[in-house]
Amino acid sequence: MRKVGLSVLVAALVYACATVPVTGRKQMNLISNAEIIQMSAQQYDQVLRESKLSNNQEQVNMIKRVGTRIQSAVERYMTERGLTAQLEGFNWQFNLIEDDKTVNAWCMPGGKVAFYTAILPVCKDETGVAVVMGHEVAHAIANHGRERMSQQMAAQFGLNAVSVLMGQNPTAGQELLMQAVGAGTSFGMLKFSRDHESEADHMGLIFMAMARYDPSQAPAFWERMSSLGGGQQPPEFMSTHPSHETRISDLKSWMPEALQYYKN
Repeated sequence: MRKVGLSVLVAALVYACATVPVTGRKQMNLISNAEIIQMSAQQYDQVLRESKLSNNQEQVNMIKRVGTRIQSAVERYMTERGLTAQLEGFNWQFNLIEDDKTVNAWCMPGGKVAFYTAILPVCKDETGVAVVMGHEVAHAIANHGRERMSQQMAAQFGLNAVSVLMGQNPTAGQELLMQAVGAGTSFGMLKFSRDHESEADHMGLIFMAMARYDPSQAPAFWERMSSLGGGQQPPEFMSTHPSHETRISDLKSWMPEALQYYKN
């Protein structure tokens, strides 16, 4: 047990100095990008095999078009700041899954993006898709999945982390990864998840603006999302996401910064 604890401590010292682009926040990481990107690629392929991809070519093309523009904006942002090493191993993919019930989209580490067709009516148009695309890609650029896995590993005293990294428990690794890129399930993890969502909102706003999509349309998307549930959602302290009101207020506070990127 002491050896396990020492390993986690050493890993923490190695990865704890990671910094999130745009916001500059420091984050704890107990797993390398190379490891989580490899796991993500395998899991993404499995999701695609088990899902029905949309055959609506117009919508598929829109997802790929928006994704490519956001990708270019991200790569330009990182290049201008000497951060291209953080994109090492990225192999971008943008796919649309046929699902009329799942109002969702996500991006795994390494740039693996999936949209579900049920979210498209809420997006309304290409700019709405860019709001979601920028937000989900921001999760990957900020290494939120890696950070959340690290938090879960630390919560389990590193024991399961060692077995996952050594490949002794691949099922646990898959579950940990899916939790890390989706919604947290542990009450103790909720605060971190809300922080990540807000950070992705901020970064996504910058990325969509750099991709030449009007960032001022972002609050309207979240207003539509709020209306989708009749205005009902869990109290913010019980949710893995900020309340719609908080999210919209924050987006408006970041708008002057985003508009500078949009105009330049």
